[in-house]
Amino acid sequence: MPHFNKLTPNLIVSNVERSLAFYVDVLGFERGITVPDKSPFVFASVTSGGVEIFFNDTAEVLKEHPDWAGKLKPSAGNSMFLEIVGPGAVDALHDRVKAKARVVMPLTTQWYGMREFAIEDPDGFVITVAERVKG
Repeated sequence: MPHFNKLTPNLIVSNVERSLAFYVDVLGFERGITVPDKSPFVFASVTSGGVEIFFNDTAEVLKEHPDWAGKLKPSAGNSMFLEIVGPGAVDALHDRVKAKARVVMPLTTQWYGMREFAIEDPDGFVITVAERVKG
């Protein structure tokens, strides 16, 4: 059996620049590569530690996969679960982003030992940010 080494969400978005700005300015990711080098972008990536996320322009994706026309739905019910570390890190991030993003799940400590909250990105992808807590 293969050993899977990494999973990179490859999001199809309506505006690559807007997604790039959200993940960098709101969540604190680092800007990765862009295609082309200057705007308007058809592809971009962001990174933070071992996490990497790709953004692909919807129109460009449909050029490569015309059979997907009419089947692509924004976010398509997909979500991401990002775990962060550091005492109080999730509270601090929540305080920083709550005025800049739509909070869809308030900050709470779950029965399974995670303190977490969830927001939506500009295309409706739900991002749950969590920190393991004692208990």
